[in-house]
Order: sequence, then structure tokens, then C-alpha cells
Amino acid sequence: MRNVITFISILILNVAFAQVSDFKSIDFTVADNIANLKKGRNLDNLPLLAHELTYKLDTDVEKFRAIYTWVCTNIKGDLSVSDKVLHKRKKHKNDSLSYTQWNNNYLKKAFKKLFKHKKTMCTGYAYLIKQLCFLANIECEIINGYGRSFDTNVESLEIINHSWNAVKLNNKWYLCDATWSSGYFFGTIFIEDYNLGYFLTEPTLFAKNHIPKDKKWLLNETLINSEYSVAPIVYGETFKHKTLPISPQNMHVKLKKGEHLNFSFKTLDSIDINKVSLLQFVGINPIDFEINNLKEDNGMVSFSTTFKHKGFYDVHLAIDDDVVATYTVKVTK
Repeated sequence: MRNVITFISILILNVAFAQVSDFKSIDFTVADNIANLKKGRNLDNLPLLAHELTYKLDTDVEKFRAIYTWVCTNIKGDLSVSDKVLHKRKKHKNDSLSYTQWNNNYLKKAFKKLFKHKKTMCTGYAYLIKQLCFLANIECEIINGYGRSFDTNVESLEIINHSWNAVKLNNKWYLCDATWSSGYFFGTIFIEDYNLGYFLTEPTLFAKNHIPKDKKWLLNETLINSEYSVAPIVYGETFKHKTLPISPQNMHVKLKKGEHLNFSFKTLDSIDINKVSLLQFVGINPIDFEINNLKEDNGMVSFSTTFKHKGFYDVHLAIDDDVVATYTVKVTK
């Protein structure tokens, strides 16, 4: 529901919905419990922290889960740092050398704040994940690129605005985003809300709102060889409900007043289709669009709606009040 409140933050049917399914035989209870028992530890001795999080665990994926859970539940987002970095990226977008010089100096201050106050931006989350993985002898990389949310929709791919991680487990690369797993902002206040939607996520779905600067980190040959298109925005709840939006394929839709607009999505979980809704917001209040011909067939849910008045609409597909996809609709005469 948090995406409903805050407005925050490729059709492939025959894929595992999240790469975490590669480890379905693994019980992460012990790893999560270890991370929870170490809650509140400071960052003044990373080797000791990495050891305490991992030494009782047998597999690299369990060790990584403990590291990931600890970082996501102990580090808070810092909007002031994030805003300052984004402002500088925009200012120096045509002068990479000057930005690199500024960034190298500023990161020292940002990391000092991370280690002292356990508050940071996306780069800090990604850096800490990588450092703890290094100390646990797990190969991990920081990936820079473009993160798409309702507030930071990326279409031009000009200014990098986000960082996340790739981790190598059993000789295979996986994707994760500790920043977006840790919580969200309500205005300027960070709300702790750990979710596993971005833990070892299937690349096709991860690419819905993560576009790496280096396309090899899409980890999917079809995506690597495809042109970037502006798909609907998805959220952590999309992953939670194991939902893959199918149509409309593009985020931006244009149609005439009274014309039918068809929606469909694939879900790997059984859902009550009566809890599917299509919303717009007036202030913070959700207003339902009328849904017609709602049906489900073997995990494929479809319906249609019409717009009676011309104008611009932000349209949100929701399941059980959780927004799972966002579109913009222009209605003409």
C-alpha cells in the first residue's frame, strides 16, 4: 500500500519469476535470524560484522542473504545526500571529468556519514553490500544506471540516478537492490519497510525499473540486444504479487474518449480477481475507474475500461490496494 500513499517508490511468460527460485530448496530462516540478532551493530569493524553474519552459514547464498537482510534493516535512506548527488549529476552531465572529481571528493563525506550515522543513498547501500561480500569471499559488483519510479521516471537515459548490485552465486550472476528493499520516503521521512521484491530478482522483471549503463548487466541476451522502450512503471509490490504487466506494453497511452482500453497481466500466484482495481488519485485519495469484462484464465487476468472525458490521467493498476503498475493516458475527443 505504501506506493499508493506516497506515489513512489516485455512479455516473457515462461521464465522463473525471480531468480531466488534457483534456491527454493534453501531455508533462509537461519540467515534472517542471524541478521536480526545483529541488528543495531555499528560499522566501525566491517570484518567482524561480516564474520558474525556469515560464519555459521554453509552456503554463499545464505551468507549473502544474511548480509543483504542486515544492510536493508540497519541502514536508512538519506534524501539530502541523494538530492545533492542528483543535482550535481545534472549540473555536470556534459562534463564527466569535473563530475568525477566532485564525486570522488563527495563520496568520502557520504561514506563517513554512512559509517557514523548509518544513513546513506543508493551508492552507499551498494558499496556496503559489496564490501561485506568481499569480506565473506563472495564476488559482488556495483552497477550504476537508471532507476525508474513514479517520481523519477527515466525516459531519455541521460543522467545516471541509481546504483544497485550484482552478486555471483554458484558461478551465476544475480541482481539485487538493497536501497529499494530497505524502505521508502514519505515526503522527507524515511520509512523502514524491508521487502524481498528486489532480492535476486529475475532479470526481465528487474529491467522494468532498472536500466544499467553497461547493458551486459541486464543479464539477459534478449534485453541486451533490444532497444530501450518506456514500459509501465513497476514497484516492489509487483514482485510481491509475482505479477508481470503485459498490456498496454508502453507506459504512455493515447486514445479517444469512449474508446476501450484493454489491460492484461500474468500472475504466478492465485489471486482474487475481485481485488484487482484501476485507480487514479485526487490528492492522496484513490478513485476507482470502472472495470469491464474482468476475467482470469490460467493466470492471465484481463479487463477493459473507458474514459468518458478528455484529459491526462495517471492510471495505476492495483492488486489488493497495492499498486503494481503505472501508466499515463491521454484522452482526446
